[in-house]
Amino acid sequence: MTTKSERVPKEMTPKVASIVKMTDEFCKKHLNDEYERLARYVAAALARKRPSPLANGKEKSWACGIIYALGFVNFLSDKSTEPHMSMTELCDAFGVSKSSGGNYSKKVRDALDLVQMDPNWCLPSLMDENPLAWTITINGFMVDARTQPRRIQEIAFEKGLIPYIPED
Repeated sequence: MTTKSERVPKEMTPKVASIVKMTDEFCKKHLNDEYERLARYVAAALARKRPSPLANGKEKSWACGIIYALGFVNFLSDKSTEPHMSMTELCDAFGVSKSSGGNYSKKVRDALDLVQMDPNWCLPSLMDENPLAWTITINGFMVDARTQPRRIQEIAFEKGLIPYIPED
C-alpha cells in the first residue's frame, strides 16, 4: 500500500493550494469526504513528482483531472455506486471540456500508475469489496488474504500487502 501524504514542495505550494481549494469545494458539493481526502493526496503526490506535471496547465483542468482519475478508479460514473456522477457532469461542473478533463485524467493516471480498483487510491468505504486489495501470492498461488489464517494476515499487513487485518 502507498503511504499517503499532503506534503508538497515549497515551490508547488501556491499551485497545489489553488487546485485543492477547487477539489475540496467540488467534493463538498457533489461527492464526499473520502473523495476530498484522496484528491488532496493525489494533488500532493503529483506535486512531489520530478518534474511535477502540475507545473504546466490550468489549475481547474488539474482539479477536474484529479477527480476524474479518482472517479475512474472508484467507478464514479457507475449508477450503482454512491455517490455517482457522469464524467460529462463532472467536467461541466469544473467548466472544463470533456476532452480536456479526460486528457488531464490520463496525465494523472499515467503519473501515478492508477488502474481501476487500485487499492492505493480506492475509497475506504469500497475497500472491503475491492478484490485487488486482498489478493496476495503464497507459494506461487494467488489467494484472498481474508481467507488465510490470522498470522498470514498479520505478515501481509506488516509487508503492506493488505490495507488492514480484516477482523480488526
